Amino acid sequence: MGMVDGSANSMERFDLRYGYVDAPVMRRMEREALGSDYGATSYTTIEQADDLVQSLALTSNSELLDVGSGTGWPGIYLAAASGCKVTLTDVSLVGLGTARRRLIVDGARGHVVAASAGQLPFRSERFDAATSSDVFC
Repeated sequence: MGMVDGSANSMERFDLRYGYVDAPVMRRMEREALGSDYGATSYTTIEQADDLVQSLALTSNSELLDVGSGTGWPGIYLAAASGCKVTLTDVSLVGLGTARRRLIVDGARGHVVAASAGQLPFRSERFDAATSSDVFC
């Protein structure tokens, strides 16, 4: 999730939201609603994430970009399920901190990059696929 209007107030709201994702009640709600346990801040279900692995034809040779990844759902799941390498981007350092920890827990290949969706520091041909969940709505 990136900044809605670019203001510091928006960033503070996202950082606050990401700060709650590890609370037991939030994890329980996520498991019941989405079937995942990632500290998700997107509404992608586990079934939809499984469909993405197939639709994007992700393999261990693929490089995936997850724009506005927040805490890393579903990008980390996609990397763990397919063996691909994922680059998680967001403007929230709080969200990316959670994502970095989850990469280690899941043993997924990838890293985090603090970047705005409007100014990504990558060559366009670097990635085989890209995802973004609930960022551009």
